[in-house]
Amino acid sequence: MAETKNIMIVGVGGQGTLLTSRILGGITVLAGYDVKLSEVHGMAQRGGSVVTYVRYGENVAEPIVEEGQADVLIAFERLEALRYSHFLKKDGVIIVNDQRIDPMPVVTGVAQYPDNIIENLSKEHNVLALDAMDEAIKMGNSRVFNVIILGAAAKRMDFPKEQWIEVIKNTVPPKTVDINVAAFEKGYELFA
Repeated sequence: MAETKNIMIVGVGGQGTLLTSRILGGITVLAGYDVKLSEVHGMAQRGGSVVTYVRYGENVAEPIVEEGQADVLIAFERLEALRYSHFLKKDGVIIVNDQRIDPMPVVTGVAQYPDNIIENLSKEHNVLALDAMDEAIKMGNSRVFNVIILGAAAKRMDFPKEQWIEVIKNTVPPKTVDINVAAFEKGYELFA
């Protein structure tokens, strides 16, 4: 087995970061890796920042990803991608949902939401941006945008598509299996 791989999932409360990390944890276990997950909640229920670390390899000692060590940064929102981009390795990739969700300081007028986040990140990092929310709405269920992003990210990881689908079927609520599998496949094809 190769070296330990480090994946970070960042977003705001209610965006499905925990479900996404459970799917990622499931795929790594299915592939026979030692895996450690760690979830860091801000004010998750209030739209605050949520970070999940997924580390997998032959023997993983701790769950926390250090700065400059993430192979893949999955960001459910632009500002969250910017906020955590310093965790990315030099040759790492950011998969970002091109969506704006104003944090409380912006809502209350204390701070301004930065302009050109994706363009600026692209100057220093390998960035794949997609409007997963728009794709999810076209599919008839805005809640599956996180699985669309995961599908796009899956292309940058070394697990067969069939295994991803198996784990999704075993992780999401039974009534949502079909839409989640379709969402994963949509994301998987976006950067073909």
